[in-house]
Parts: sequence; structure tokens; C-alpha cells
Amino acid sequence: MTRPPTAAQRRIIDAAEPVTGRLTGTEIQLAALVKRGLAFRHPRPPHDHFLTPAGHRLRETAEVAEKVPETAVPAAAPAETGVFAARVGGEEAAEAGPARVREVHSAWQGLLELRRMTNPGGAMDRPCGWERTHLVRAAALALEAAGHRPAGADADAAGAGGGYRVRATPQPEAVAVREPDAEALRACAATLEKAGWQVGEHTDPRTRQRYLLASPRRA
Repeated sequence: MTRPPTAAQRRIIDAAEPVTGRLTGTEIQLAALVKRGLAFRHPRPPHDHFLTPAGHRLRETAEVAEKVPETAVPAAAPAETGVFAARVGGEEAAEAGPARVREVHSAWQGLLELRRMTNPGGAMDRPCGWERTHLVRAAALALEAAGHRPAGADADAAGAGGGYRVRATPQPEAVAVREPDAEALRACAATLEKAGWQVGEHTDPRTRQRYLLASPRRA
């Protein structure tokens, strides 16, 4: 890409579906994004257009520039943006009503469709490329979609108040999942394994608390 996208193209990119990256626009507009390497046309009917990894990165540029790294804070978008973000644990004023349940279900179904469209052979039983570049959000979505409860903002680092927390780790393809309740922690492990993640249980040498290390399964 030699030039930045036009304002109209940027609006189309910004309006893409949060998880799948599906685009809406005229054929001319979408073709221009394909030419720039920011979108691709799916070969199967209805031949929808989706963001490429470069398109996803461009859409997230402004978002990321306004936030500190996700290793320091929960990877959740501010509520006023209207953009869906899976709850990683520790968010303020987390709405948990029927509307949120529907929103999470829709996001999870969209992610499964993205797996079908982008994984070799249409495999839906293992994470796709988007998940590998958004590890914390992807793991949190799998947990929230399965009904697990994220920790609230009032839960301290020791886990008072209960609920899961998903955080980045120094390992390039692993997240840490903490949950003070041992049974709930094992349930989180089962959910992630079912969602296509490799999961191991470990003990924090400093706090002696058990936690999970989870990585996207490749095959």
C-alpha cells in the first residue's frame, strides 16, 4: 500500500464487523480495498468481502494508539465506542443482562464462521489467525461465550470476589487464566480445550495459586 486509504475507505474499514471483519460497501469501494491489500473477496457465495490482516491492523491503529499495552490493562474497548470486546476480567460496570448474552453469542458464532472461512479445510475446532494475533480477547470470548463469569473491577489480584481473569504472558503464544475457585478453574480449562486451545495447569511460585497457561492448538 503506497497511500493511506481515503476517508470513505477508512469509514468502511472502521465499520467492519468486529470479529469476522466482514465489510459493507459498494462493489467499487470494496474492489479498491482489495487492490490495496486491505480486503479479500471470499471465493464462495455470497462472495462477501472481509478485512485482511493488514486491514485489521489498520482499523486497530487508532484504537491501540489511545491505549496502553494489553499486558497492563484489560483488553476491553471503552463502552462508549460501541465496539464489542470480550471481557477479560477486571472491567468496570460490566453489564450481564440478556442483551450482553446475545451480543456474546453473536460474536462467538461470528468467530466460528471466521474459523470456517480462514482455517485450512474449513476447520472450526481450532483457533484461526485472528485469534492468534488477539490471544487475550480470543480466550476471553471462548470463556464468556460458555457462561463463565469474569472477575469484576472490585476483585483484587488475589481473586477476592471470584471470576476469571485472562492476561498476556511473556510467552509469544500463551495467555494466563486465573480463577480463585479450583473447580471453576478446571471448568475454564475444559472450555478452552473444547474451543481448540492447549491448556496446562501451573502453580505460581510466588503466590502458590494455581493458574492456566493456554495456547491456540495448531492441529
